[in-house]
Amino acid sequence: MGLLTRRRETVPCTVEVSHCFESLHAHVRFDNGAVVHPGDEVTVEGPEIMAPFGEIVREARQATILRASALERFWTRWTGDLEVMELCEFSFSEEVTL
Repeated sequence: MGLLTRRRETVPCTVEVSHCFESLHAHVRFDNGAVVHPGDEVTVEGPEIMAPFGEIVREARQATILRASALERFWTRWTGDLEVMELCEFSFSEEVTL
């Protein structure tokens, strides 16, 4: 992988969409064991999947992974750490705000 080169790969995947009282989620599993790294972009091909209430829908699809360049991967890791620290900036107060 080059410093500025991105590459594209197409992989088979399974999409699971749950619209139940116990769980509301959407997951994508790469059937070939592909792993997504910081800075990579994933696009699942096909129409939107809508699960009726109380059901879980699973569909086989194709996904395109646009792999980040080495520079993008470094930048994502470096700035991602800073963004996580922003989330940690909180405080507790006994004051009630109206």
